[in-house]
Amino acid sequence: MTQFTETLSQVGGPEWLQAKRQESLALFESLDVPTEAVEAWKYTRVDVDFGALRPHPRRDAVQDVSALPASVQKRLSSTDVGAFLVFDGPDVVYRTELPQDLADKGVIFTDLRTAVEQHAGLVQQYLYSVVPAEVPDDTTIAAPGTTPSKSPDPSEGKFSALAAALWTNGAFVYVPRGVEVELPLGSFRVMSESGTYTATRTLAVVEDNASAVFIDEQDSEPLENAYAIGAVELMVKSGARLRYVSIQNWGKGVTHIQRQRGDVDRDGKLNSLVVTMGGTLSRTEMQSYVRGSGAESEMLALYFADEDQHFDHYTLQHHAAPNAYSDLLYKGVGADQSVGVFSGMIKVDLGAQKTDAYQKHRTLMLSSEARNFSVPQLEINANDVRCSHGSTTGPVGEEEMFYLRSRGISKETAEKMLVTAFLEDVLGRVPLKSVTDYIEGIIAEKVGAV
Repeated sequence: MTQFTETLSQVGGPEWLQAKRQESLALFESLDVPTEAVEAWKYTRVDVDFGALRPHPRRDAVQDVSALPASVQKRLSSTDVGAFLVFDGPDVVYRTELPQDLADKGVIFTDLRTAVEQHAGLVQQYLYSVVPAEVPDDTTIAAPGTTPSKSPDPSEGKFSALAAALWTNGAFVYVPRGVEVELPLGSFRVMSESGTYTATRTLAVVEDNASAVFIDEQDSEPLENAYAIGAVELMVKSGARLRYVSIQNWGKGVTHIQRQRGDVDRDGKLNSLVVTMGGTLSRTEMQSYVRGSGAESEMLALYFADEDQHFDHYTLQHHAAPNAYSDLLYKGVGADQSVGVFSGMIKVDLGAQKTDAYQKHRTLMLSSEARNFSVPQLEINANDVRCSHGSTTGPVGEEEMFYLRSRGISKETAEKMLVTAFLEDVLGRVPLKSVTDYIEGIIAEKVGAV
């Protein structure tokens, strides 16, 4: 692990941050790589030679958007954002500034490395508070007066510990009390070097009765033996509203491992959407900690796996307070020889009476060779709740396909229409047209209808 110790000495930062990094690296080195013997990793194996990993090289900033990768230029020209950051590996290579009226109200939107220098007090207060660095699995955390959930196998936290130790940059969003940010803020991450890894961290804090929309995208050309690991911390205070969108469209050859966790306080509302389209292997842990009474968490996701892609989604709806609501809807498509995995848990703590929680996972199979594994679960420790879960998997309807083909529509176009219709009840919940148009374009490419 010598190279990680050397990397730690290079990333810098204040003393408190270096201490957190050292704790996380020690935890990483003490844990085994999760195998199929760990229930949460039963259907997914990550083969990685940690000794051969090297960090993504540094990149210089560019002055003109035309110097950015073509995929990023296309996204920037087709999406409406109030301000954005573009990362190539660990560095911000292009940025637009936050509108002055928002800056005057105390809104902060910058890269996390800069935030550590310029807003040290805020970052130290919130960093690692939602996805901790010092424990292997944050599901053991419970609100005061409630019973914590049983901790799973600690090896589940190995990659999270590595990301907590080695992150080099990411986005920082801070919205003060009562401020509404109407236009979305955006972060666009690319990788451009094979045989490397990037470790990133996103931190978004929305104070009491404030609101914001944040779009977090990842994209690259095909790479060989590349790794993207990271964590996303979303802090939604009392009465606040945050809409978070993550779109993962890495090129083939990238392994993507990320833990995302939202902490929602009293009467707060978190709407999250995770889109998984790229990479060769993707493992996304999407967790929502419903801390306060009256809080709401909407967890949406869609994915389309084709060729030999392997997509694993591991979710948690953790209710620690009474009279709160969560709704999870995951829809996926499997084609060719791909593998899809969904493992979802609703956990209700002892004091979380009147919990209202739903979990639904549906998969559309375009190939008889594709595989899908679905494991919905409940752990209820209160006696006055309404919780339900369900999962369905099935092929494209023969009648629907025949109807479209009989009207002169090609097989590829017909599949695109059916897949888009299948995913519509997720896309229909996202009031960001540029985002849904982009997703529909990726779907068209995957079914060959462009």
